[in-house]
Amino acid sequence: MSTTVAALIDRARAAFEALATTAEPVSDEFQYLADLETVWGARLKAVSDARGTEPAPIGAEAALEALEAEAAAITDPHRAIDWMSTLPQVALAALGEAA
Repeated sequence: MSTTVAALIDRARAAFEALATTAEPVSDEFQYLADLETVWGARLKAVSDARGTEPAPIGAEAALEALEAEAAAITDPHRAIDWMSTLPQVALAALGEAA
């Protein structure tokens, strides 16, 4: 059975949440982090709601695996903040969506 768009979005959201946890020590960026979580969380949810049961595009699962690995390797809070805006955009592109 093929992987669905919703399953890959769930994985992207989990990787995003891991980045948010890594970024938490940067307290002066609290509002920016909250805004990123609100905006990207809503965008990913909208795609999941609209296309969740569809099979994921070819190559999307491999792209998500690479994103997950990159997110897991990030230990610097400032780099995590950078990736909190990068990861959702790359995940959406892998799914054939506009950011």
